[in-house]
Amino acid sequence: MSITEDAPQRERTKAPQGERIADWADGRLGIYQWRTLMRKVFPEHWSFMFGEIALYSFIILILTGLYLTMFFNPSMAHTVYEGPHVPLQGVQMSEAYASTLRISFEVRGGLFIRQLHHWAALTMIAATMAHTLRHFLTGSFRKPRELNWLIGVVLLVLVTLEGFLGYSLPDDLLSGTGLRIAEGVTLAIPLVGTYLTMFLFGGEFPATDVIPRFYSLHILLLPGIMLALVTLHLILVVYQKHTQFRGPARTEKNVVGQPLMPHYAAKAGGFFFLVSGVLCLMAGIAQINAVWVYGPYRPDQISQGSQPDWYMGFLEGALRAFPAWEFAVAGYTVNMGVLIPAVVLPTLLIGIACLWPFIEAWITGDKREHHLLDRPREQPTRTAFVCSLAAFYLVLFFGGANDILAERFHLSMNAITWAVRIGVFVVPAATYVITKRICIGLQLRDRDKLLHGRETGRIKRLPHGEFIEVHERLDRGQEYMLLSREVPRALPAPVREDRDGVPNPRSRKDLLRHKLSRWLSDGQLANPTPQEMQQALEHLDPASSNGYSPQPDAVQERDPDQQQLH
Repeated sequence: MSITEDAPQRERTKAPQGERIADWADGRLGIYQWRTLMRKVFPEHWSFMFGEIALYSFIILILTGLYLTMFFNPSMAHTVYEGPHVPLQGVQMSEAYASTLRISFEVRGGLFIRQLHHWAALTMIAATMAHTLRHFLTGSFRKPRELNWLIGVVLLVLVTLEGFLGYSLPDDLLSGTGLRIAEGVTLAIPLVGTYLTMFLFGGEFPATDVIPRFYSLHILLLPGIMLALVTLHLILVVYQKHTQFRGPARTEKNVVGQPLMPHYAAKAGGFFFLVSGVLCLMAGIAQINAVWVYGPYRPDQISQGSQPDWYMGFLEGALRAFPAWEFAVAGYTVNMGVLIPAVVLPTLLIGIACLWPFIEAWITGDKREHHLLDRPREQPTRTAFVCSLAAFYLVLFFGGANDILAERFHLSMNAITWAVRIGVFVVPAATYVITKRICIGLQLRDRDKLLHGRETGRIKRLPHGEFIEVHERLDRGQEYMLLSREVPRALPAPVREDRDGVPNPRSRKDLLRHKLSRWLSDGQLANPTPQEMQQALEHLDPASSNGYSPQPDAVQERDPDQQQLH
């Protein structure tokens, strides 16, 4: 027999306080409608963390930038320094440089925040570049993500420009040298160069308005645009669902991973604090941008061995390596030694990045939606092309440090410059060939694993005395991933005229597409046929080869707590 005590009516009908707060918020915000968003699934892969690092660095940049804004004075008015840094006492400088010294030596925690801001900027640019490369190499720019790809490329350009503007604000001798180069590049632009220079600098260099104008762009205009683009980028990721690599139960119509709440949110929060901790550690122990060492900017001085931040190194190298070519047209001097490396070259690289999704779609004629990613080895031509661009970038990057390399390694600076001039043609071409051969070799290795199994390291002696290594069948998930690869094919050769002898008006265009598709699909190896796999499994695992199917039914099972159909 059991005894039951009934609670008083008043206590039994009263909702818990948390539920009452949730009902109050739902009546005003409709939070119960967010349940679908809270269960949004995000796949897991280590390469996806590059975008998160860039986002978290951006958050740290905003927080540290707000702190620095309260103490920085963006003025080029002259003052005499009387602060605690003895070597600069009595030196004439701008208010911008003096306030930077004040933040570094007099504001509590100012130097730490300055260095944290700078390290976060460098980390964000590096993570954004790695994130863009990951998308390029895996083909996630394809339909329906072309717009999001364009947003990412624009963000990469903006964050690089934002870094340069912030680097120039202290008005020290090193950043002033960079501003001098930027002024020369702006002047080299035909027709509009002088007007742009007057708009940016407010007069003859260094003028008096460049720091205030850069400050407005750095803290207001560019961050606002970047924040809007980041928000739109994330909205499109949620709307279009996240891409994922191939694997069991992963199709073009679902996402396999962990839901936003509570799993992914908890992991993302922990990763944010991890990124923040590493950046704080770097800011605390690794000195960066010690402006008091360089002194204030003076047009008649320059720092020995001056180098820009790393993301501007390739432009510096291009300027140093390109010959000093110039000519006059109708009384105007066209400086090709500045125009081509500093204006045409970056514009061409940005244009290739923006147009590549549409170029590849036109070449292949592929109009389908793609939510499964390619492994880089599965697209040898695209991977080799991207790696050749990276090699081109690195050659110019090291060319921007030709004076440092010459001093440290006791080499001729002219020899290094000529090595860079030759290397920008030779190194990318060699990288393209080597990368493509590596990708094809990795495809052959995958095919060999499918047909002959993986090496176990166990040696077996046969009855007739021969020693062989025992091979085992691959894991079913890995086997499925390798066999589910879609092998692209080149477009068929165009018909120059129909059966009635009428010429094809689009024959030249179709022939170009045919040749480009052959180039893009070159190096693709066909998957093993079902008959080949059947024979291979009979040798590796006779018991499991009966009724073999390249896509086993077991991969259709779904765990509702870990997978979600969108």
